[in-house]
This record gives sequence, C-alpha cells and structure tokens, in this order.
Amino acid sequence: MDSKYNHKKYEDKIYEAWEKSGAFTPIINKKKKPFTIIMPPPNASDPLHIGHAREVSTQDILIRFHRMTGDPTLWLPGADHAGIETQFVFERKLKEKGQSRFDFDRETLYQMIWDDVQKNKETMENQLRRLGASCDWSRNKFTLDPDIIKVVYQTFKNLYDDGLIYRGKRLVNYCTKCGTGYSELEVEHVEETAKLYYIKYGPFILATTRPETKFADTAVAVHPTDKRYKRYIGQEIEVEGLLGKFKLKVIADTYVDPKFGTGVVKITPLHDFNDFEVWQRHLDEMPEPKQIVNMQGKLTEIAGKYAGMKIKMAREIIEKELKEKGLLEKIIENYVHNVGVCYRCKTVLEPIPSEQWYINVKPLTTKALKSIKGKKVKFVAKKYEKIANHWLKNLRDWNVSRQIVWGIRIPAWKNTKTGEWMVTNGEIPEGNFWEQDIDTFDTWFSSSQWPFATLQTTKTGDFDYFYPTTVMDPSYDILPFWVIRMIMLGLYKTNNVPFTDVLLHGLVRDKNGVKISKSKGNVINPIEMVDKYGADALRVALVRGVQVENDNSLSEESINGQRKFSNKIWNATRFVKELENVAPEDEEFNKYYLQELPKQIANLLDKYKIGLAAEVVYDNFWHKFCDIEIERAKKNEIGSKQLKEALLVLLKLLHPFMPFVTEACWKELGNDTLLISESWPTINNGQKEKFS
Repeated sequence: MDSKYNHKKYEDKIYEAWEKSGAFTPIINKKKKPFTIIMPPPNASDPLHIGHAREVSTQDILIRFHRMTGDPTLWLPGADHAGIETQFVFERKLKEKGQSRFDFDRETLYQMIWDDVQKNKETMENQLRRLGASCDWSRNKFTLDPDIIKVVYQTFKNLYDDGLIYRGKRLVNYCTKCGTGYSELEVEHVEETAKLYYIKYGPFILATTRPETKFADTAVAVHPTDKRYKRYIGQEIEVEGLLGKFKLKVIADTYVDPKFGTGVVKITPLHDFNDFEVWQRHLDEMPEPKQIVNMQGKLTEIAGKYAGMKIKMAREIIEKELKEKGLLEKIIENYVHNVGVCYRCKTVLEPIPSEQWYINVKPLTTKALKSIKGKKVKFVAKKYEKIANHWLKNLRDWNVSRQIVWGIRIPAWKNTKTGEWMVTNGEIPEGNFWEQDIDTFDTWFSSSQWPFATLQTTKTGDFDYFYPTTVMDPSYDILPFWVIRMIMLGLYKTNNVPFTDVLLHGLVRDKNGVKISKSKGNVINPIEMVDKYGADALRVALVRGVQVENDNSLSEESINGQRKFSNKIWNATRFVKELENVAPEDEEFNKYYLQELPKQIANLLDKYKIGLAAEVVYDNFWHKFCDIEIERAKKNEIGSKQLKEALLVLLKLLHPFMPFVTEACWKELGNDTLLISESWPTINNGQKEKFS
C-alpha cells in the first residue's frame, strides 16, 4: 500500500466497478418491504452546487446502509427541466452573445434550450457519480421524457374532468422582465426603500408609493369608524388630476389602516391584491376597473400622454408634474415597505389581470392535512410538520400556467368559433378551428407528480412494489413549493401518500454562517473540493456532527480535516494488513466491535440521526480503534486476527459515509467481494435485526 491515500487513483475505478457489478439495482423480493428514495431531481440547467452535495450525501448514506441491511433498496435518479429557472439561465447566456429570446421563434428557442440542457444534464449526472451516488441509473428519468409528459397530461385532464381545474381572469404576480405570471408561493418578499407621496385628492390628502397608477383609481376608501372622514362615506368627490378633473366615490372598508398616512387610500383594483378584494366587496359602489400597467411594464392608453412609458420613468415625470400643479403635499424619501419580487431576476412583480389555469386546491389540501394528522406522512423534524400544516391551511388556488417557451405545453385548446376551451390528454382535437394554449405548466406542477410518475414509467411492477416510497429528502426551503404539493397530487392521483417519511435537510452556509451566493463571493464548488480532497472528505464534512434539519457551516478547512480522516483509515489498514501477532482473545473487544457498535450506528441511521452516526463512527475509529486498540496491538494485548476482524467491521460501518476509501481498503485486506454488496455486521443469515 502507498504511504498515503490518493483518492484520484481510486475513485473513478471504484465507481466503475460498482456500476458494473449491478449493486445499484435492487432485487425485488415481495416478501420484504423495500426502502425507496426518489431523488429530488436537480435542475438540468446548471452544474450541481454545494447544497446538492449535502442532499446527495445524506441520501446515499441511507441508501448504502439499507442496502447492507438486506432491504430491497431503490434510489431512483432524475433531472428536472426546471421551467422558468432554466429559461432564465439560458436567456442570460443569450444576453452574453448580444441576443434575446425575442430573436427566435418558439420552436427554435425551445430546441436551443433543449440542446443546452442535454449537455448540462450529462455534466450533472457525471457529477453525481463523482460524489459517489449509488443510484440506479437503469431507472434514470427526466421530467420531459415523453412517458412522464403523458402522466402529467393525464393528471391535468383528470383534475379538469373532476371540476378542480378552471380558467379564470384574476390578478396574478407578473414579472414584466421574465414575461410570466407566478403563483403566490414563488413570490419573494423583500424590503424596499421608496418614496411615499402625499397627494391632494379633492378634500383629502392621501399617501401612496405608486402615483403612476392613479389614472386607474376607482374609489377612495376610509375606515368605517374613522371619525375624521365619516361624513364623506358614500359621497362622490371631485379630484383635480394631471389629465383633468375626475370623480370618485368614498367607500368604507375595514381594510384601511387609519394610522397609515392620513387614513385615506386610493383603490386601484387591477394593480393591487388588497384593492382587488375591496372591489369585490363593493361591486355595487364602484365602476368597472381599468388596467393601467400592461404585460411589458408600461402604462396603457388610459394614462393619456404618459402612455407607453415604463413605470420608473413615468413615476419620475408624474412626481415632477404633480409638484408643478400644486397637487403634491409632501414626499417622505426613505419609506421602508415590503414588495414582491421575481425569485429569479429580482424584478418587482406587477399585480396584473390575466387569464390563467388554476387548480382549486381546497379538496386536495383537505386530504393532505388528513394524511399528516393520521401519520401516513411523518415529518422527522416536528417543526416542519407545523409549517406544512400552516401552508396547507392557507394555500390559495394554484396558478399552474406560465407564459414561457421552456416546459410542458398545457394540453388545452380554444375553439376559434365559440371561444370555448377543451382539455385533452395531449391529443389534437378534430377540426381546423382549434388553437392550442401557448402557455406551459408551472414546473412545480409536473415535478409534484414525480414520485408516482417515475415509478409508473420505469420497469414493470415498480409502482406496485416501491410506491409509496420511504423517504423524501429535499432542502427545507422547498417545503411549500414541492413537498406539500407532492402530497396533494400523490393522494389525488393514487389515493395514497407519495412517501411515508419527510426528511428535510438544512442549507449549506460558509464558515461564518453566511448564506452562500455568487454575489457574496463565498461559493464552494463541490466538484473542485472532490478534485482536491476526495469525495469522502466532502461527504463527511457535509453531514458530521450536525442534525439533518439544521444548516451546516462549511469551510475548506473542515473538508481538508476529513481528508486527513480518509488518510487515517488508509494508514490503519496498512498497519493491520502488515501486523502479525498472536494474543489471547478479548471477549469484550469482540462484543463491542462485532455487536454493540454496529447496532448503535444502525439505530442512529434508522432514526435518521445521520450527523450523530457519523460523529460516533468517526470517534470510535480515530480515538478508540486507532489511539487505543492499535496501541494495544503493538503491545501484543490484541492479536492481528482479532484486530483485522474489528477493522473489517469498522470499514462496513464507515462505508455509507466514506464509500471510496473504505472500498479501497476492503480490497487491500484481501477481499474478493465488493464492500458495497456486503451485509451490515449484525445481519445473520440474511435476516435483519431490529436495531431500535
């Protein structure tokens, strides 16, 4: 053996040997309950980031452990087309070339993105291999596989036929830069410092951050109990405006906060969600609302001479002219308030009326809540169960249509003669008077069907045997976007939960606990770390000593520390391999290493205490086995045969966490079999013990 472990010499060859052996593919045994993880599909638009590395490490540890305990174990890999995220990334590449999405027709742009994604997808899958992911590549799926699309279409058709899908014109959160609407869950709320304008409105002065929308005002509102304005309620006032005088009715609504500004607010129903609801409550008191901002983020024709201006420019000019006409009372310069921004490009979202496809979520959330209450779905960390319940109880109808090219096109067709809509399973209706909807599905709609869609389209019998799956393990930040929706659609489509355990893992932060991002310059590239220190070192650094559900502060120093641990395993193996001595059998030694420690680690992994399991096996190897037992062997207090048996057990216990170095050491000790296919130390005659 070399004096030091060189991961570059072994990792690729070992992974190739694993794949050739068929160890990743489960053997179905209907007498045994399977252990199944459907991999949360990484986005096919970009290489893996450090968060993916933590996710992959966590899942692979569980998969390798359960495979060793004799469970029929399936880890199904896949990739997500990722809708707007992928198109956004591709548009950024176009911009670097001086191009934009508007330079290409729909079919050309789609094909360009497809070709780019296929390259990225291959890169991402090779990176999973570099991390040691022992997933079953024979069942690899992509959210744009034709058979997956067929399942997605069928679900949409079922929902439509059951009256749970409707097309409605409502306010949506619209990004004028990305050119699409979003559901409420995708809106990122941030603090913004803006100007608060106090404008004269007839007898009132009212405060607003958006003077440019005043051309679409339909009323002014006050609180019903506000004594200052009680005499105006129900009256019509005349207002001097930039385009001449106009009249508005004064209405009373409890939405108005008497303490905000002057206690008077303008109501613009088609550009504010709260104002829209006020309008719905006062339909008989207010005229039909008008749209002042279009899909391009410009003022419409009702703005008169300001029509066609972008919002920012219009606001500046309107501010200037309000001052000149004496209609601006004052401006508060540094007013801090919350705004919704696009989670991709950070553009402030515009509430804009638009026709979209919606899912009536109430029947779906009711079943999901019941499944959680009945423990059919269990959250490993109870705090996330509370969060899931909160979202399910407060979820609004889900806008599933997106105005982008990249994704699964909605199988809805409009009759050009009657204006009626038809939803199909993807087939084209007969007749030449049908036009297909140009919108695509929200990527979360298709990915929320991932557990059953994958198993229904892989190998015969997979769905019946592996569904419901065992563990779903994404990061906690997509709990509302994905996890609760998988439960909703899984129950709807299969009448069963998609998974029984939800193991949400925390985010990876830098060594100072700061969120990792390109803008902060603290990005840790997982593949660079693998190249430098080895996959085993990175994997253990990502999981050791931290609860799965908690964030993990990672540094290159900590990864290097685990590289030293890899070398410690290698050197201990070198010593044991060369040691030849005879000493009396130590029964306590055998009992601990061959029985007690394996059961302890198995018990922790059974309970998903992965960080603690890694800590225990680390301490036992480094401080107990190396510092104590090897020193005892040097004194001839433990014989080489007994020491080797203990080392073989330790290699098995370490294997889920550090698969490459343990596999290399296993072979160096003269074993003809692959360690990946070995049984857990306490498994006797193929029978699995209860560890907890």
